[in-house]
Amino acid sequence: MIAYWSTQDTPIGAFTSVIDTDDAVLASGWTDDVTQLTSVVAPALRPSALRHRADLGAVTKAVHRYHDGELHAVDEIAVRQQSGPFLSHAWDVLRTVPAGKPVTYSEFAALSGRPAAIRAAAAACARNAAALFVPCHRVLRIGGALGGFRWGLDVKRWLLDHESPTYHEN
Repeated sequence: MIAYWSTQDTPIGAFTSVIDTDDAVLASGWTDDVTQLTSVVAPALRPSALRHRADLGAVTKAVHRYHDGELHAVDEIAVRQQSGPFLSHAWDVLRTVPAGKPVTYSEFAALSGRPAAIRAAAAACARNAAALFVPCHRVLRIGGALGGFRWGLDVKRWLLDHESPTYHEN
């Protein structure tokens, strides 16, 4: 399978997206190293060839619009990830967590239908290949601690601040 990739400058660094031929995001994150992204794509979806494009159309526009403050711009972008039933469902649930309203890992587990599966919920965040489009940065530890984030806690903090209601009042 051929996939296409592009890197955009954002206020928090380079952001790269990898999409399939149907324009669904396979992987994305704050890096300019596309191999860092393709390595986390599920083997069944992993592209056999990559082609660079300066512009990925709706995906590129959504990334810019989000970073410019249009927080819902990424919501309608198709994402394609593959795993077992719980992780796949959990990734779908993550897409329903609203910007500016982060949840704890416990709340995320409950929203995903398995309140006792807190570690599985955390694993869904850790194994999410499509950062931003599947907003795992919106999940926090109890008490508000950031927890982990593949792209660094500085990026996670920026995203949460960017999405907080008070951010847009300034």
